[in-house]
Amino acid sequence: MEPIAATLAGIALVQKSVEFIKSNISTAKDIGEIAGAIDSLFAGEKQVQEARNKKSGTGLGDQFGVDTVAKEIIDARLAQEKLQEVATMVDMRFGHGTWAGILAERQKRIQAQREAQAKARKEAQMRQDELIENIKMFVIVAGIVALAVAIIIAMMVGVATATIT
Repeated sequence: MEPIAATLAGIALVQKSVEFIKSNISTAKDIGEIAGAIDSLFAGEKQVQEARNKKSGTGLGDQFGVDTVAKEIIDARLAQEKLQEVATMVDMRFGHGTWAGILAERQKRIQAQREAQAKARKEAQMRQDELIENIKMFVIVAGIVALAVAIIIAMMVGVATATIT
């Protein structure tokens, strides 16, 4: 997806999420009723930030054009503003510190996911290294067996020729 298209999708997701939260926060009995919209809000904000940071696939004129730079900065600030607006609404509805708790738990889960992915990559690399070592060992053993068979055949041929003559 192009950065501008991603930004548009991201900012639209942010705005739709905020609209949903605004219209439902007063009737929500618990945070779980708006959790999906909060997840969408984070996803949209992440898309805006990624689009702002990602420049591949665009020409220099597009990358550094005043319109593009201004739009990216404004969209990023709008997304941050909307996040802050939701933070205030959530804290007002569910008590001070609720938003901070959500952010802390989210960060903890993101970190746990990163660690799990790093662990999985490390284990995959270890399995690959082990497979390579097993293949090397098999090749060495097969070579030794082939050499032993060749020597035995050579000795049998030598003995056979010596007895014939």
